[in-house]
Amino acid sequence: MSDNTKVIVERTITAPVDAIFDVLSNPERHQELDGSGFIRGVEHADRIQNVGEVFTMNMQGDHMGGEYKTDNHVSGYAKDKLLAWKTAPAGTEPPGWEWLWELESQGPNETLVRHTYDWSKVTDKNLLEKVKFPLVTKDQLADTLGRLATATA
Repeated sequence: MSDNTKVIVERTITAPVDAIFDVLSNPERHQELDGSGFIRGVEHADRIQNVGEVFTMNMQGDHMGGEYKTDNHVSGYAKDKLLAWKTAPAGTEPPGWEWLWELESQGPNETLVRHTYDWSKVTDKNLLEKVKFPLVTKDQLADTLGRLATATA
């Protein structure tokens, strides 16, 4: 499902909720999960454990003129249930888009994973014109869920 400011995908993955959360809360694993192909590696990151933490990623994309870095400000954290972060060009405040992961245990070895890319709070008209949201497509988000399923198998 999607509207004009969000893309949402979900999938039931055959893995316990804590195993999935363990992968998602480790930014070192994000490149292997990235269905968009933008992530090149980690610049600075510890395991995500609290709202307010920041992790920095090395990125590559034509929309930013090639190589760039992002600071990801953790905006949501509930162990084994929720992870969210707002992304910004390194050294700047987040301009309004957010990545959200919601996990719901479906039993000891199955987890419903909902992944949301939300740019509803982006108000900078120049940014909206430059980036052309959604930058990451529904198919790319679905690919990310497939990669997560493989990473936790």
